[in-house]
Amino acid sequence: MTRPLQLNPNRFFPADPIQRQIAGELFSSVSSLPIVSPHGHTDPSWFSDDAPFEDAVSLLLWPDHYLLRMLMSQGLALESFGVRPNDDAPVETDRRTAWRRFAENYYLFRGTPSCLWLDHVFANVFSLDVRLDRETADHYFDVIAEKLARPEFRPRALFKRFNIEVLATTEGAVDPLNHHAAIVASGWKGRVITTFRPDEVTDPNDERFATDLARLGEMTGEDVASWTGYLAALANRRAFFRAHGATATDHGHASARTADLSTVEASTLFERILLGREEKNDAELFRAQMLTEMARMSCDDGMVMQLHPGSWRNHNSSVFRRFGRNMGGDIPTATDFVGALKPLLDKFGNRKDFTLVMFTLDESAYARELAPLAGHYPSLKLGPAWWFHDSPEGMLRFRRQTTETAGFYNTVGFNDDTRGFLSIPARHDLARRMDCAYLAELVATHRLEMDEAVEVAVDLTYRLAKQTYKL
Repeated sequence: MTRPLQLNPNRFFPADPIQRQIAGELFSSVSSLPIVSPHGHTDPSWFSDDAPFEDAVSLLLWPDHYLLRMLMSQGLALESFGVRPNDDAPVETDRRTAWRRFAENYYLFRGTPSCLWLDHVFANVFSLDVRLDRETADHYFDVIAEKLARPEFRPRALFKRFNIEVLATTEGAVDPLNHHAAIVASGWKGRVITTFRPDEVTDPNDERFATDLARLGEMTGEDVASWTGYLAALANRRAFFRAHGATATDHGHASARTADLSTVEASTLFERILLGREEKNDAELFRAQMLTEMARMSCDDGMVMQLHPGSWRNHNSSVFRRFGRNMGGDIPTATDFVGALKPLLDKFGNRKDFTLVMFTLDESAYARELAPLAGHYPSLKLGPAWWFHDSPEGMLRFRRQTTETAGFYNTVGFNDDTRGFLSIPARHDLARRMDCAYLAELVATHRLEMDEAVEVAVDLTYRLAKQTYKL
């Protein structure tokens, strides 16, 4: 027996009737504002090619590591959902069968943001009005396939329908950015820009380091075997990314450690790494120095710097070997910020022409370290609740632990950080509702006036992201 799928208009608002009414009034002031998505991982080829999406599995399941990790946690093989390993293990090739298997296990996501986002997509994008389960799996697969074949469900049409003002993707340092060039050449008016993510050539432990370092030299004509040539090559690529619309860089280092080595010390360290003569902790020290070098370059070229530390990437070694990156095997770690960032902040923390947006997966650092740092240094801003904490409770914890020390205006609004294009409106809707829920609490307890709350809601939804990321 099918069960109705309904999105309550007051979802995520407080249960208290007074606060719920206030939250609804605040939400009405921001619900129709354009989406500014300054950081994410959608595929730029979707917008350059504007080809129809294939089906529910390739669009909604395979790219979503939130879904894959939960399915794996229940002992379900990724191959059974059509995810192909690099070995000879049998893999499900029928996508309808893979979707049925996902539908049978959709109950696993109850209470998670994945379910909230997907239900929003099902109801608002595809107009489905029954819940996904074993009985409705084929109905879902067929409805989604039929609609994806329509012109109004192509990427560019959905971009307009979603009211996206600007969308930033993320590419590695040696990406040729052909898709971004094609978007511009096509004359399409949608604004899709890139973000410079150089991890594969700034992290000696990255399996791509040697290969991509050589490509970096080839692409720039610089001698990347020397410290000065290496830095010049990175500066060259930053300029190339800026020419393709980039306003920001992103760095996914394991820690927030920074360093301030002399030129001789940095050059010697770089030489040891290239020659394979690394000493203990050399890789971490090199990453630390490169964050400071990236900050120096941001002062020169004006690019906003983002740091996403604190993830033990590919913790599940077997999954990494068989399936590669971004399969749900990344785990948060405890992260130091006060000591780790001090070398960088000593050099650039007081500059008004430099912006460092900090994210964390270590919520214990919100009130103890990050809010006090952002509440003092002009260059430092707090990114929104990220990854594992991009959820109703995570967003409230973020606001409650940071606002009293850092205020609202040392934060940067919301960014969705998603690989799932169709989840963008769902994620922004959730973030807007949770901010309005928090603001309603402040209004109801007379810590904020209603007119102030309206201004803050608009700022958190729209203005702060545009201002911080220079959009």
